[in-house]
Amino acid sequence: MFRRREPVPFAFLAEADSFRSNVTPPPRRRASAGEMAGRWLLGLTIVAGLVGSLVIGMPAMSHQAPAATQQSVASNGR
Repeated sequence: MFRRREPVPFAFLAEADSFRSNVTPPPRRRASAGEMAGRWLLGLTIVAGLVGSLVIGMPAMSHQAPAATQQSVASNGR
């Protein structure tokens, strides 16, 4: 059932992974209403920042055909 492992200099290290504790950890404390509201606010702020950066950045990323170039009078050779 269990494979025998190679001997190691520190036998307690080899046995540590098979150790099972009979002590259960204490239950996790529930977050208060203020903590939950803070988490929601932080999440909404991050999402709003990402959406805002997309809205502001989309015009710069859109591909438009170049408009007809205007030439100055000086470039006509006059």
